Amino acid sequence: MSLNTVRHDYKITKKDREKLNGHRSFLLWFTGLSGSGKSTLANLVEMELHKKGISTFSLDGDNIRQGINKDLSFAPEDRTENIRRIAEIGHLMVDAGVVTLAAFVSPYIEDRENIKNIVGVDNFIEIYINTSLAECERRDVKGLYKKARAGEIKNMTGISAPYEAPVNPDIEIVTDHQDVDTSVQTILDFIIQKLK
Repeated sequence: MSLNTVRHDYKITKKDREKLNGHRSFLLWFTGLSGSGKSTLANLVEMELHKKGISTFSLDGDNIRQGINKDLSFAPEDRTENIRRIAEIGHLMVDAGVVTLAAFVSPYIEDRENIKNIVGVDNFIEIYINTSLAECERRDVKGLYKKARAGEIKNMTGISAPYEAPVNPDIEIVTDHQDVDTSVQTILDFIIQKLK
């Protein structure tokens, strides 16, 4: 499909946009089981960054699947394509000079490695929201685990589909034993220096 396309190089660069914004841009990738707290933490981190005058935008799994990726299922190959598309969107946002927060289960190590290749290692921060399956099931905010246990949902990560935990994430938040405010501060402490 892309055989007859040629990349056009525009004169305004990522560095120009970062200079205008007064901060670096990168992709904060929140990964973990459904119900682990990815979207909650991404939202709270974004609120704190916004208060500091940082240009931000959040990409969320459910929101993306209701729009640009509504044609994809939860089969392994579609999960991979879902993450690839999001990585490409994230790359555009980072090039636009925006700190981008992405909250996605993204269960496969290979897919998360591919994100790094798309956005660049220097532009990627992997945040593992490490919450036990038992705690995610206890929360079951969307009722997905109950449906999965009843056989109503196929390919549910953690139940009938695997979750491959990050081996060496930039940040690991264990929400079973850490309150939300501490989790947010841990993330902010890590990224605040990278904004300069």
